Amino acid sequence: MPRKLLKRLMPDHRKIRDHKHLQIFGKLLHNPALWHLNRHSVAKAFAVGLFFAWVPVPFQMVLAAGGAIIFHANLPLSVALVWLTNPLTMPPMFYGAYKLGAFVLGREMQHFEMELSYEWLEHEMSLIWEPFLLGCLIVGVLSSIIGYIGIQIAWRSIVMKRWRKRMNKHVRKQ
Repeated sequence: MPRKLLKRLMPDHRKIRDHKHLQIFGKLLHNPALWHLNRHSVAKAFAVGLFFAWVPVPFQMVLAAGGAIIFHANLPLSVALVWLTNPLTMPPMFYGAYKLGAFVLGREMQHFEMELSYEWLEHEMSLIWEPFLLGCLIVGVLSSIIGYIGIQIAWRSIVMKRWRKRMNKHVRKQ
């Protein structure tokens, strides 16, 4: 299963548990279920991480860690998945979420120029916040559901394929 690959790519759980921003969770980080790699914990991690990747706030990693603790998902994977929204991917992803929200609300899209300043944020966000947040919520929930179901199906199909391969090998030997 992809467990071996995931184990190789995952950082050491002690390093994550001792991270300064995650200390707010205290002893909750010592729950062994947060560090297991199985079909259910990985699927829940994808659901949590993909949902919080679409939450347009700073410190998404802390929110994903809290979600992993609540749902007993794999914590490192939940936290890592929020990095789908990074400085390079964030503008097109959030613009797409805004377009979706405007479409769902039946509003005409506002033309705006992106600028990293408090004035821009205060003025422009007051015009687009409803469709933007609605679009983020819709895409976050959908990607969360698709991620969860996709991991469940992929994991199970890989296990079944390996099981069949083992059974065929066993039958040939007899």
